Amino acid sequence: MSGQLKVRQVKSPIGGTSSQRNTLRSLGLKRIGHEVVKEDRPEIRGMVKTVAHLVTVEAISAAEAENVQPRRSRDT
Repeated sequence: MSGQLKVRQVKSPIGGTSSQRNTLRSLGLKRIGHEVVKEDRPEIRGMVKTVAHLVTVEAISAAEAENVQPRRSRDT
């Protein structure tokens, strides 16, 4: 399992369990449309599986991960 995962939040955790909300925070996802790049490790895969109905996941190479720009929030 080399490479990285691009995880994007596509649904709200409202109505979900506190465990699901905590998992989104642990992944670094704060709002709908926010995306993060994480290492492809079993721990991360488990977190993604917990919130699979709230996120989309894409496997990317390390070279592609360097090109991913973090999205800026509207207030900055």
